Amino acid sequence: MVALIVTGVIVFFIYMIYSGLIKKKNNALEALSSIDVQLKKRHDLIPNILTIAKKFMDHEEAVLSKVTQMRSISSSDYDKGNPEEVSQHLEANKQLQSAMMNLFAVAENYPDLKSQETMVRSQETFEEVEGHISAARRFYNSAVTELKNAVEIFPSSTIANMIGIQAMPFFEMDEAEKKPVDASQYI
Repeated sequence: MVALIVTGVIVFFIYMIYSGLIKKKNNALEALSSIDVQLKKRHDLIPNILTIAKKFMDHEEAVLSKVTQMRSISSSDYDKGNPEEVSQHLEANKQLQSAMMNLFAVAENYPDLKSQETMVRSQETFEEVEGHISAARRFYNSAVTELKNAVEIFPSSTIANMIGIQAMPFFEMDEAEKKPVDASQYI
């Protein structure tokens, strides 16, 4: 009788750890999907911005091509259960964001484009979407932290190894984004 109770308690304990790991993994996947929803908004907005910019920026074909290329790469399908593919997907979207920031910086040199109302609205919408992406990234990184802790801390680490649950990569800033801004470049 005592052995049955002890066995029942152990099974219940293992089940609680197992279900906690599954919940944390699913929360991280949900957070990743939230990022994808926001990235989809960005991807849908980019062709409109490029169409407007192209009318004014005849000499900046390289900038426009880079944005188009990065949009194509970042929108490709990937396996959300594979941490390496998730990491590659997140990196491609960081490069797209960088290309868009470069486009807006180059657009500053075109007064007609800068004053174009549709371009101004598009840029404001893009910045709003980037804010939503930033919030989704924070939510994702929080969920990844919980999953990572569960996967790395005993006793849940043992069960995670047995059922093949792995930590997912954090969404981190590029090294260039971590450097301090030199205001003298803009004065």
